[in-house]
Amino acid sequence: MNIKMIRYILGKMLGVEALLLLIPAFVGALYGEHEGIAFLIPSAILLFVYLLTGIKKPEKTKIYQKEGLVIVALAWILWSVFGALPFTISGEIPLYIDALFETISGFTTTGSSILPDVETLSQCMHFWRSFTHWVGGMGVLVFVLVLTSLEKSSTMYLMMAEVPGPEKEKLVPKMTSTARILYGIYFGMTALEVVLLLLGGMNVFDSLVHAFGTAGTGGFSNYAESVGHFGSAYIDGVITVFMILFGINFNLFFLLILRDFKPVWKNEELRAYLLIIAISTAFITMNLSGSYPSILTAFRYAVFQVGSVITTTGFATTDFALWPMFSQCILLMLMICGACASSTGGGIKVARVLIVLKSIKREIKQMKHPKSVSIIRVNGKKMNTDVVRKVCSYLMAYMAILIGSILLVSIDNKDFATTFSSVMATLNNIGPGIADVGPAGNFSQFSVFSKLVFCFDMLAGRLEIFPFLMLFAVPVWRKQF
Repeated sequence: MNIKMIRYILGKMLGVEALLLLIPAFVGALYGEHEGIAFLIPSAILLFVYLLTGIKKPEKTKIYQKEGLVIVALAWILWSVFGALPFTISGEIPLYIDALFETISGFTTTGSSILPDVETLSQCMHFWRSFTHWVGGMGVLVFVLVLTSLEKSSTMYLMMAEVPGPEKEKLVPKMTSTARILYGIYFGMTALEVVLLLLGGMNVFDSLVHAFGTAGTGGFSNYAESVGHFGSAYIDGVITVFMILFGINFNLFFLLILRDFKPVWKNEELRAYLLIIAISTAFITMNLSGSYPSILTAFRYAVFQVGSVITTTGFATTDFALWPMFSQCILLMLMICGACASSTGGGIKVARVLIVLKSIKREIKQMKHPKSVSIIRVNGKKMNTDVVRKVCSYLMAYMAILIGSILLVSIDNKDFATTFSSVMATLNNIGPGIADVGPAGNFSQFSVFSKLVFCFDMLAGRLEIFPFLMLFAVPVWRKQF
């Protein structure tokens, strides 16, 4: 284990966070809020840490996959630990564990909140809270790679550990260049959404907050009623479209820029993703047809919530916890499914669902014809046994964490719907669940122990379990490779 290189990369990362904390401090100064000073203290601490550890490069710079996994896990934890300080220093979230929950929820783009009245926060705190979504959406390591230069061997393992999905693909040979292309697309789409929201009557601050939440598929809003506060079909439509877009594999956007349309249209994951959205929206619209004045109104609320849940964004235009149970069950299934691989969305990912379904189909075929040879293909690409094995291992680990977390949180003695959906909402990085943690509720009612479980779930879910679990594996820290 190359401890010195781990310390060096983490030092660089904390230096970048020190700079990021100056942005909400500037917002505070812009609005004349004294709370902005709370960002300067952790920024100064992080700058000092950077000067100690992030400037002098170690002699041995080579790292391997296990270092990459450990760096990613530690980076997300440290960014959250220091990112939570302004909330507590300012007194706006007095209990540090609550501030940590809120910050982890931000960086992991979960959107779950412990705030019973979000509108009491200052503007600079609102900005930082939503900005963590935008930074965490593409990944904090990816963000740092855009701003700094690391060795090719380092960037490869860091990207592999952080980018979600069963397979990691490079757009161009250099990983740093890939990171910059991804963030270029990400920034451009965010800017376009801001412009469209401004045209819908939002002010600049609200447009930025909701664009950050949409781009990172996080869902933090500066209003208690979330997007429903605006009561605008146009704003609902813009955010719905962008939520769905940000749930698509970003590699496909790169192909569109190159005008290579054929592989985009033939992409099985994309077609399955859009089909799931269409079918789910149709079923929920029919189920809600008697609850709203017209079928168009029912469609408007249905498609927004379907887009919000499958992309794990978490925005809401209505309290879907009050919907018929059939509609709620569909949303629960979408929580598990999630968006596409290499997107900003969470969940298991559509690609994994396809691989599992095709694996089941292959097993059934081989039971009928034992001597047959069947190959699993996704997007026309052969899935080797290693990929299938990783998907199965991921699902087993996912189920183990899900069941374990439900048992631990049940100690708080909440009803089953609240307990189950709260774990689902955090592990899949969705935000709101149903019952007491629905769009109209929050997580403040849980004990400190349960909040720590949720923090673990949010980080494990965002990092797709194994990078985070690797941190606690004692053999990983041994010097032998």
